[in-house]
Amino acid sequence: MANFLVWVVWFFAAFACLASALAVVSFSNPFYSALALIGNLASLAVLYLLLSGEFVAAGQVLVYGGAVMVMFLFVIAYLGDRTDESPWSGGPSWQIVGAILAGGAILAEVCVVVGLKAGGFLSKPQHVGRSFGSPEALGRAFLTDHLLAFEVTSIVLLVAAVGGVVLGSHTRRESDARA
Repeated sequence: MANFLVWVVWFFAAFACLASALAVVSFSNPFYSALALIGNLASLAVLYLLLSGEFVAAGQVLVYGGAVMVMFLFVIAYLGDRTDESPWSGGPSWQIVGAILAGGAILAEVCVVVGLKAGGFLSKPQHVGRSFGSPEALGRAFLTDHLLAFEVTSIVLLVAAVGGVVLGSHTRRESDARA
């Protein structure tokens, strides 16, 4: 019974992750997209918990779901009000439908490739060491094997914040000139 419950939670979290990811890229209002991204980050944290990565899940919620999303929402608020009557105002366009179909095709391709490459590995339980998801293992992975990606990500976030401030200042100047 416990194994069945784990699968139910996994399927629910995986569906929530995919649905919120589609919502992030399909909503025209950036505020709704940011809220959908928070849902995506929370569902990823649930998946990390199912993999016994408690520290990674807590970091996901605290760092990304908390600090980074507050920064995103601050930049969205700074850029100004672009509210629509609803996130799907006017119905989905052909671009949204095409993006969903392309995403579904890529998902099917990934599933086929993983199934073919994994072979019998998915049918046998794998050993997960006690250090999986620990702060020491995570720090060692970030600061040795993935240091360049970790630093590039921080620079990209900094550039995004500066770009948001620059775009916000131009938007405010244009609205002041119209008034």
